[in-house]
Amino acid sequence: MNKSFRRVAALAIFLVSAQAMATNGYWSHGYGPKSKSIAGACVAMAFDAMCSATNPGSLAVVGNRFEIGISLFAPTRGFVADDNAMSPPFGAIPPGHYESDNDFFLIPHFAYNRMLDDKSSIGIAVGGNGGMNTEYDSAIFSGFGAASSPAGIDMKQAFVGITYSRRLNDQHSIGITPVLALQSFNAQGLEPFQGVSESPTKVTNNGTDISYGGGLKLGWLWQVNDRLNIGASYQSRLYMTKFEDYAGLFAEQGDFDIPSNYDLGFSYKFTPELTLAFDYQRINFSDVRAIGNRADLILSPVGGPKLGCDSCLGFGWDDIGIYKFGLQWQYRSDLAFRAGYSYSTDVFEGGQALFNVLAPAVVKRHFTFGIGKTLPGGSEINMAFAYMPEEKLHGTNPNTGPQTGHLFMDQWELVVGWATAF
Repeated sequence: MNKSFRRVAALAIFLVSAQAMATNGYWSHGYGPKSKSIAGACVAMAFDAMCSATNPGSLAVVGNRFEIGISLFAPTRGFVADDNAMSPPFGAIPPGHYESDNDFFLIPHFAYNRMLDDKSSIGIAVGGNGGMNTEYDSAIFSGFGAASSPAGIDMKQAFVGITYSRRLNDQHSIGITPVLALQSFNAQGLEPFQGVSESPTKVTNNGTDISYGGGLKLGWLWQVNDRLNIGASYQSRLYMTKFEDYAGLFAEQGDFDIPSNYDLGFSYKFTPELTLAFDYQRINFSDVRAIGNRADLILSPVGGPKLGCDSCLGFGWDDIGIYKFGLQWQYRSDLAFRAGYSYSTDVFEGGQALFNVLAPAVVKRHFTFGIGKTLPGGSEINMAFAYMPEEKLHGTNPNTGPQTGHLFMDQWELVVGWATAF
């Protein structure tokens, strides 16, 4: 890949994606302030253009809209290594409390939808999942061999979706979105693991590598009656080019596709002012070997490489199910209040924790609320706040013997957006 493309791609990713751990694995809990304020329960809520990131079938109902905004995302993440390690043959993490640097990130978003006629529209949405980031200011893997500092990883993901949506009749609308994805990756401080890789020079400290690719997202919205909406969407696996500079770290020689996922849900108006929304989301992390392969393999050169090959070590992540509940109260014609809650199943087990000190994605609960204000002239200001309380995951790993420890993470996010209909 030539250097000029790398620079342009890296700039694009920086502009639309954060360098922090997102909130369901590395998946955002919602897109745009309205969705985020109801915990992402947006698949049957046709109320803005950013909802196309959840259900492209909603855009033919939304109408002409332009939206732009930014969020301030603040994760606290790290791990604790207990002082109960055994001498060789096991490795060990030096005992202590480790907290990643880089606690504040800005994440912009943008969406535009234009009606082509009274039944169809075309729209664009730009955003990011958030990715994964840790940066520890010490050589956390020094117990396995000579290691540099800082140690950690930095993955960013950005998406551009162009949606065609069409009303089939008064009740049903569908949408299709070709999705272009860009992602970047950088790893530092993993030198002790070069000796168990099939490509030792492509494990760590190789700078930022770029990957690109895409797939499709499909959506359907059924407006059953004046009160009830039902929605569904499916996003295919996004097939990405390999991280060639890290072919010795990730399974399948640097392959890191973006997993498939789907959403099912409904919204129901108890009164003209009060709407309840519910979504179930499934993210199939285990589809991608770099993510889903077991993370508790014995890291020994005996028996062949443990990093980089098809069956080699991954992050040990499971498929997850996410349950999202949202409530919108249209207090006045120009003022709305929103709230939400979501709960996710565990991304990985305690026995998979060794490599996941690089990606401590243990957050499971989201408490959200927001407000929307219509301004004179018809434009809108929408705000959302999300709090993800601390979760801990305790565990051991066969490579560290009896040593115990735990991962921890908590997060909060503030989102502000401006929108107008035209």
